Amino acid sequence: MMRRPTLQDGVLLPRLTGLVFAVLAAGVLFAAYGKAPWQADAAGWLIAAGVLGLVTVAAVGWRLVYGVVLGAGGWLVFTAVALHALPPQVAARQVWPLVTAAGVLVLASVALVAVLDGPGAKLAGGAWLVYAAVVARHLPPMVATWWPVLLAAGVLAIAGTLVMVQRARSGSQGRVKRWGARVRRNDGVASRWQLLRTGSRFAARRKLTVLRPSLAELSWWQQRRTPTTQVATRVARVGLLGVWSPCEDVTMSFGGPRKGKTGGLAGRIVDAPGAVIATSTRTDLIDLTRPLRERRGPIYVFNPAGLGGLASTITFDPIIGCEHPKTANDRAGDLVAAVSSPGREGGDRQFWTDQARRVLAALMHAAAIGGLGMRDVLVWIANPDEAKTEIARLLRRSPEPNYEADAVQFLETNDRTRTSITSTIMPALGWLTDATAARAATGGAFDVDRLLRERGTVYMLGAEDAQTTPLVTALTGHIAREARRIASEQPSGRLDPQLTLALDEAAIICPVPLDQWTADMGGRNITIHINVQSRAQLRQRFGDAGAAAILNNTSTLLIFGGTRDPEDLAAYVTLAGERDEEVRSYDHTQRQTTTTTRKVPVLTAAQIAQLPPGHVLIIRSSMPVALGRVQMAWTRRDVRRSLAAAKAAQQATEHAAPDVQVAGEVVVPGAGRGAERPVVGRWSRFLGWLDTDPVGSLLARLRVRRADRTARRAVAALPARADVQDSTGPGGPAGSGEQDGSRS
Repeated sequence: MMRRPTLQDGVLLPRLTGLVFAVLAAGVLFAAYGKAPWQADAAGWLIAAGVLGLVTVAAVGWRLVYGVVLGAGGWLVFTAVALHALPPQVAARQVWPLVTAAGVLVLASVALVAVLDGPGAKLAGGAWLVYAAVVARHLPPMVATWWPVLLAAGVLAIAGTLVMVQRARSGSQGRVKRWGARVRRNDGVASRWQLLRTGSRFAARRKLTVLRPSLAELSWWQQRRTPTTQVATRVARVGLLGVWSPCEDVTMSFGGPRKGKTGGLAGRIVDAPGAVIATSTRTDLIDLTRPLRERRGPIYVFNPAGLGGLASTITFDPIIGCEHPKTANDRAGDLVAAVSSPGREGGDRQFWTDQARRVLAALMHAAAIGGLGMRDVLVWIANPDEAKTEIARLLRRSPEPNYEADAVQFLETNDRTRTSITSTIMPALGWLTDATAARAATGGAFDVDRLLRERGTVYMLGAEDAQTTPLVTALTGHIAREARRIASEQPSGRLDPQLTLALDEAAIICPVPLDQWTADMGGRNITIHINVQSRAQLRQRFGDAGAAAILNNTSTLLIFGGTRDPEDLAAYVTLAGERDEEVRSYDHTQRQTTTTTRKVPVLTAAQIAQLPPGHVLIIRSSMPVALGRVQMAWTRRDVRRSLAAAKAAQQATEHAAPDVQVAGEVVVPGAGRGAERPVVGRWSRFLGWLDTDPVGSLLARLRVRRADRTARRAVAALPARADVQDSTGPGGPAGSGEQDGSRS
């Protein structure tokens, strides 16, 4: 039924095509040169018949039987229209509804068979039985008596087929078949419909009032006008469709250096509606996003490593708040975790890490009770025998007696065990030997409540060495835990607006417990965006179990190109799935072509490794994989405008003095400015223009132009006044005369 017409079947096609063109030409000639009324009427019918004939010929050339049936349905509808155009007194005009129903039913039958195959044929048969019942009712009584039987048979056939289809689709077998058909139909990648249903802005807006409880008080129209960035962030673009991630989901990006991870993360920082915590090993993240983030709230910089010569505008002393046992335990855990690598360490190293965490928590708790600082803790660890009495005295004032037991066990143990514990703690306090880092850790606590209320931004810069990593990790952990506590006190249990954690190079400078945070923070409206270079780096920092937990808790995974690790590439190929590929082989003996199907990966390891910069493989829950493109922040129109404005302000400040003439040349401030602008591709500019609501701006311009034209027509329609003399006439301007001449 699906074969194409052969030479034997297609003998009549050239003749039929010639006849169709002849009819179409006659209609065009009648329409152009016809004088009589009947010629004008016949022109429309001939042209319609010619167009329908061309459609029939094309359908038959596509598929033989399908084309014939489709053509028959179209001609039946055409006949019904012709019958309806007859005069009312003609008896044949009364049957045009039945002819129309027959034509529509023929077209619907073809569609049902093509889509549902066997069940579609049964549904079509039931529909034809119902049609036969309607026709039989208008026939002589001998036949009309059977119309109830035909109607009942048709209804039963349709109902039984629908029940069978529903049972087949609702079971596990039917679901697997539908998934397999979808994979074969889309070659294993997400279709446009799946992108719209799962990853589009419309899918993210379904939970608008859940993710942002404060928006529930707005009217329906105000909710529709709320930007999608208030509840989700756009992570990539597939064609013209954006892929969005709700604020309660975790996103992670894998990719090598200079592949576009930081550029994509900067765009999410700019779009964040609430407070932002951004970590990085470079200052380019600050340079890109700071001008726009300053419009939302205050900017804070925590730079214990002194990168780029930027001074820290906030300080954070890890000892603050450790008089509470829970805070001391969390703070010690952050400091020790920053210098420990479960994936790199082996043997009993994890045991010594746990012991170091307990001892450091007890010592920090004792120092906080006595009003001492982190340097005193360092002295105690360096000379535990001399500090034994002071530590025991301070811990007797603690509300938690277990801390005293931990400290006594550490102080009274043998030298070998004590040395192992102190050697584990010392790297976590190495930042005390750096003057810049030590200054950033003095002053007091950081007010997280104020940060969330003012929607501020904290930029944390850290070097790739492990010396300042404990400070960045401790401050990030403090802000995240305080935000979680504040969220738990809200009626909905969520922050409104959300807090965004943009962790660039998270495995290097900010190894917070992501295996735990990715499972819990999303429900508190704490959005986490993670950038790492590879799965191996993730396993090295968090261990195999921790890395697996992070990956399982991640809803959207972006794979950039540049990966060379065979194990990572094999994992990505497995996650992408398989598709069916047709293989054609030609038998020279029998002179025939056979087609077989084989399973192949949707994307090979080489294709994933060779993705161009800015292109990503999108692995998202509840959706097949897709290939998209991440928009770099420096290609966005708002970012480029803010950078240009900031640069102009800086140049205006630097060149506030008058122009300086040097060797006969005038130095003009801002000259050559266009040569310093980055070159942006036209396609990137077009995609950035799409994000600025082009339809709304175009409608606004049209309304302004229409109002301007209306005003001009109204002014032009005003009657001229005879008593007003044109001031620009031959007499010259009003007030001109001898006085003006005398003055001149």
